[in-house]
Amino acid sequence: MTAAIEGILETALYAHDLDAAEAFYGGLLGLEKITRQANRHVFFRCGPGVLLIFNPQETVVPPPAHAFPVPVHGATGPGHACFRVAGPALDFWVKKLEEAGITIEADFCWPNGARSIYFRDPAGNSLECAEPSLWNIA
Repeated sequence: MTAAIEGILETALYAHDLDAAEAFYGGLLGLEKITRQANRHVFFRCGPGVLLIFNPQETVVPPPAHAFPVPVHGATGPGHACFRVAGPALDFWVKKLEEAGITIEADFCWPNGARSIYFRDPAGNSLECAEPSLWNIA
């Protein structure tokens, strides 16, 4: 038996305004919402993984005794996440984001030929859509 890490199961970003985050990730990007807990978090299905959006003011509060024993956590400043997108679909996303008033901060090809686009969510997190070949993934 090997004990290799198989991949990333979930990725977390932080946003104070969960309503704006829910509209952006669920509405504009079309991710399927899994759950929302009041003003603490909203979770989305993202391919085989999960994107967690936490309100940093809520995740620094220790959980009550009867809750799951998840350690307090949080981040300050913008984070980063990269979404896996097939190369031919990147033009669709550029157009859709620009039509929604989202600025594309960068659109370029890496030395290995993979293309990436960068933009920001309403909380200021840096988001990227890139071809999987960026990391030699088929």
